[in-house]
Parts: sequence; C-alpha cells; structure tokens
Amino acid sequence: MRELTYVARRTVEWREAPDPVLRSDCEAVVAPVAATPCDVDSSILAGHGPIPPPFPIGHECVARVVDVGDAVRGVTPGDLVVVPWAISCGDCARCRAGLPTHCTSVPHMAMFGAPIGGEWGGLFSDLVRIPWADAMLVPLPAGLDPVAMASASDNWPLAWRLVAPHLKARPYVRVLVIARGSIGLYVCDIAKALGAADVLYVDPDPTHRALAETYGARTAEAIEPIHHGFDLAVEATGRVDQLTLALRSLAPEGFCESAGNHFRPGELPLLEMYLTGVTMRIARDNVRAHLPDALALAGSGQVEPGRVVSDVFDWAQLPVALPERHLKPVFVRDA
Repeated sequence: MRELTYVARRTVEWREAPDPVLRSDCEAVVAPVAATPCDVDSSILAGHGPIPPPFPIGHECVARVVDVGDAVRGVTPGDLVVVPWAISCGDCARCRAGLPTHCTSVPHMAMFGAPIGGEWGGLFSDLVRIPWADAMLVPLPAGLDPVAMASASDNWPLAWRLVAPHLKARPYVRVLVIARGSIGLYVCDIAKALGAADVLYVDPDPTHRALAETYGARTAEAIEPIHHGFDLAVEATGRVDQLTLALRSLAPEGFCESAGNHFRPGELPLLEMYLTGVTMRIARDNVRAHLPDALALAGSGQVEPGRVVSDVFDWAQLPVALPERHLKPVFVRDA
C-alpha cells in the first residue's frame, strides 16, 4: 500500500509500506475515504512541528472498515467510521474516566500522523490498522456526509468541546474567537447554533471572516484587548500573543479555551489573570469521549460543518495539493 509521508518543509510523497494485518482479534483494518489535514498539520508542513521528518502524516478521516478481528462487535466490514486521532484501549482507568488521549495501555500521546508514542502510521494512507477497534471506531451516523465530517477525528469534536459544555452550563454567553483555521470557524457555527448572545471572530484572512459571518458571527481583522468584553474566549492560533489577547478580553471569572499548538515559548499576563479570576485550559482533546455528542449535533440540522470544506481533491492529488495553502481541503477516494 501507499502511505503519504512528510519528508521536508512543504514536501510530502507517497511511500510504499506493507499492507497492515490484524495482530489480534480486537483490531480492524480500515481504508480512508475522506481525509483532511488538521489545523496543526499546516504548522508541520511549514516546518514548525516538533518532530523532524520523515514520518507518515494525517490524523483526520472517515474510513470504510475492510477487515475486523473475531472479537470486534461494534463495526463490520463495509461500515463507514470516524477514526479518532489518539490511540486508546477504552479499558484502562484513564480511558474509563473519559481521558482516552492519556490511555495508559500505550505510550503517552500515542497518535496517528506523527511518531509520538510509537509508530502508528498516518490517515493519509491507503490502509490503516486500528487497535482496540470497538473502543476507538465510531460509526458515522446515517445521513452525515463523509466529506463534511472528514474532520470528525479531531477538529470538529474539539470545536464542540471548546464551546458546547460552556453554553449548556451558561446560555447566552459572549464568545470571542481568535483563530487562523477551521477550528475557529467550527466554533462560530456551534456557538451561534447553541445560543451564544454574541460571537466575535478575529482573523486576518478576509475569506475566513466572510465564512464566519455566514454563521452569524461579527468579525474583525484584528483587535486590541476588550476589557471585560467576553465570558468565553477561544484561541486557536498557536501564538502566545493572541492567547494573551484572549485572556485580557475576559470578564471576571471568564474562561479561556486554548486550542493552539504553541511550539514557541512566550509570556502570559499572569497578574491580570489573577486579578480577573479567569480560568484557562490549554490541552489536547479527548476526542473519543465526546465524539458521539459532537456527531449528534452535526446530525441535528442545527449546524453546517460542511461549509468549512474549502476544496475537494482526488486521493491521487495528495502529494501536490496537501502542501498548498487551503483552509480545509478534503481528499476523497472510492474505497
């Protein structure tokens, strides 16, 4: 089979690899049918990632099940499934506590798309072995488009987690979104659908801002801190100065969710945060724990994640099109 391999800045190529085989009766083999780059893949492709190449890339896809072990009960060959980005067993204490990203059955942060916590391959591959298939794979609900939901492995359910629980606890909050990619746009869609009183989306890209406006958000190219302006701030840029801007715009006891991958160090306004009493969470997401709820919202008709898909390419175009600058391209194949 072929697996797409990141080899140098703005360069990926197909490399041949052995077809994956089942190693236990709890595993499955899947064939991606709609795959898309995560927002952090843009940083990796630009040469800013923490892991030197080469390595198989990609950790967001909807796939078709090709083969399953004798003990697998949740999926069967032919099913369309979402493949979460993190490897997890579903049975250790952390998995049972809703923390599958921190599964103790594998090295910490074991994942598809980067050689962190082992060699698990990437989801821009013709075939992928899935350990603990019943714990990991989530059937794609009927009626959901695999292209629209190609990001359900990571960015879409992450966006759900960034805002949906907050709005459930405190409806009508004011939301600030400072972003550069798909996560922030998904957040705008979800926040407006779930009743946020106000959503301000900040992004220098006019195309992104125009899309945010179709979701009902106000937009700005850039802002200065808005003192006590928002109850919830979401930062998804990977830039510490933008995280600081988000923190300085919070109302007393406000909450900041950071979804950026901050590969470079920086300083935070700790004294201001102390005086305002804000809470900040900066964490990789436990997608598998809330993926069913995120997919349920996607299927409810209240949101339109497919709007964020900027381009649809054939699978064969991956080596050429992936390194190009697109908001949220999806690569499709008949598997």
